[in-house]
Amino acid sequence: MKHPSHYLRHGGLMAIIVLYTLYSALPFVWVGTMSVRSTGEISASHFAWPEVWHWEKFRVAWVDSHFATYFWNSMIVVGAAVAIVTLLGAAAAHCLARYNFRGNRLVYFILFSSIIFPPQIILISLFQVLVEYNLYNSLIGLTLVYVGLQLPLTVYLLEGFFARIPQDLFDAAKIDGYSDFAIFFRIVLPVGMPAIATTVILNFIQLWNEFLFAVVLVNDPNSATLPIGIRRFMGDYFQDIGMIATGMMIAVIPVVIVYAFFSEKLIQGMTAGAVK
Repeated sequence: MKHPSHYLRHGGLMAIIVLYTLYSALPFVWVGTMSVRSTGEISASHFAWPEVWHWEKFRVAWVDSHFATYFWNSMIVVGAAVAIVTLLGAAAAHCLARYNFRGNRLVYFILFSSIIFPPQIILISLFQVLVEYNLYNSLIGLTLVYVGLQLPLTVYLLEGFFARIPQDLFDAAKIDGYSDFAIFFRIVLPVGMPAIATTVILNFIQLWNEFLFAVVLVNDPNSATLPIGIRRFMGDYFQDIGMIATGMMIAVIPVVIVYAFFSEKLIQGMTAGAVK
């Protein structure tokens, strides 16, 4: 028979988990209910349960408010940026972790230093560069900016993980005749997938919700991303809270899907103390 303190500890732990789950889920449920209510209904009672579910608001946001354009612009920019950052970041992290060359630690220090400084200080410079190369108001220009913003942090996170991969794996691959590129694609990427999945989720969430650079570097409505599209529901004298909530639900769905797809790898990457 188990001691009562055992049940007390487990009961306290379960209570903490339940409270944290409610703390995390209730805001999502609240926004979800507002997304199917009108602004007038929300103003009358902020936390009431919908009496009439206005599902047509999603069609209005997607078609009439051009959220389809904003959504696919975000998917193109963020998807391309995350793919490029992941591949380049993993390759750079592997080189810094595995190869001893002159200036190795200097390159690492420069990348680490760029993480410390706030990216807002380069906003004006980026604007001038994009205008100079005809990349202002373009999805390509915004994608390149996102790659530059997230690459240092990605390299920093992956370098520490890749450095713990046992050297025996690389020595065995060399004996089997693997080239450096084959080692990277057939050993480093599969073994480092938990850490890579972690950076994919972090970069995707960060860039999907990014607003400052998008609003400054993109002024064309046809090239606007989702955060800019949601901002269009906010006026100087009136804010359409109902449609803002609907836009937020459209924006949050891809984040939930990405997290659900990579969640297991994310947990492995966050809890991995060493690579076996």
